[in-house]
Amino acid sequence: MRTMRKVQAARAAVAALVVFSVAGLAPAVSAAQPAAAPPAPEPQTRFGEKIEVREVLIDALVTDRKGNVIIGLGKNDFVVRENGKPVELTGVTFYSNRRLLESSDAVAKKRINVDQVPEDRYFILLFDDQKGNAADAPVLLAQQLEAGRRAREWVSRDLLPNDWVAVASYDYKLKIHQDFTHDRKLLQQAVDEAVKGKETEDNWPSRQAAHSGPTLLVGLPTGRELRDRTATIYQALQTLAGAAGKIVGRKNLLLFTIGFGQINPLRQYQPDLRYYPPMMEALNTANTAVYTIDLWPAGSNHTLSDAMNQLANETGGKYFFNFVNFLTPLEQTSKENSGYYLLSYKSEHPAGASGFQEVEVRTTNPELQVRTRKGYSYGAGAATTAAVGGGAGSWAAIPSRSPQSSWVPTSNSPAHTMSLAS
Repeated sequence: MRTMRKVQAARAAVAALVVFSVAGLAPAVSAAQPAAAPPAPEPQTRFGEKIEVREVLIDALVTDRKGNVIIGLGKNDFVVRENGKPVELTGVTFYSNRRLLESSDAVAKKRINVDQVPEDRYFILLFDDQKGNAADAPVLLAQQLEAGRRAREWVSRDLLPNDWVAVASYDYKLKIHQDFTHDRKLLQQAVDEAVKGKETEDNWPSRQAAHSGPTLLVGLPTGRELRDRTATIYQALQTLAGAAGKIVGRKNLLLFTIGFGQINPLRQYQPDLRYYPPMMEALNTANTAVYTIDLWPAGSNHTLSDAMNQLANETGGKYFFNFVNFLTPLEQTSKENSGYYLLSYKSEHPAGASGFQEVEVRTTNPELQVRTRKGYSYGAGAATTAAVGGGAGSWAAIPSRSPQSSWVPTSNSPAHTMSLAS
């Protein structure tokens, strides 16, 4: 328990800063250089310039090509770069939502600390309402209803006791049909309302008062401001990320959609630069991975599939298409989120600067597949992006040991795959 509190304190302190001074030396000029053409001065660190040092925490999902979670990796198994330059990892910790069947000694040999395994997972089901397309493409509304049916089945059959799920939809504004809960009946009802486009009450404070666990509603704008701030689906995702970012840990947003964005004269997708960058940065800063689930039937080819693929790749999620049953993306998303690595390292930026820092993560084993968020916001911009939804402070449970799973070694590798127990 004490170890978990330290881990969560570290998560909450991502934005903590250490400021110090660095002395800079001017580059020497060669005596042989003609006086009339001195070399251009190189950028240099001025004496007394302040540098901010942050601890960066990046979640990494590592699987084999079949989607099995890989365990047993350490610092030397990852390569992390900022601006093309490798950074030195200060820590690598594996987390799972399942307890281990093996003995503590056996688990320790695989570099897993059982005391640092949390149990909660977070899923947000978001339905991009297709009623507006029903006249031109009635199949989309049928697909949406089928997605809802399978989502209710997934909730009823596959949710674990430690899974928190919320349900939302979007038509001309963001609607929260159900805040985070374990209650399967409430979730099934909420999914049914979402796919049928039922209106919800505005997010007045009275809807927030009774919620004691992790919550989206408390972090969202109240009243009609929620409608005004979510006039586009880009803004809805950005606002949702701001609310989800107040919850410690990885959040998985399952977006049922046909995609969105601009189509250029060559009939190619391009992101709307007015809305896409702040949306993407908000999702990454909030540690929210988007799993885009295509509502077009299997075998369909459409331009906006590129939009869904880009959004998933840049937030550490996955794009699902050409499947015959909506249970497939739901089950695969749940499976691959049964375990992930938390990578930590120190990063430096000039004091007072703000922006978005891209991060590249891979493993030294090219056969392994790694998915992470694209980067993080720093400086004043980080607070602005995260606070887009408004609302109260963060929520984090102090987890106990996580539920059961078995661990199966792979051959010719120090890593291992994780086989889930039912």
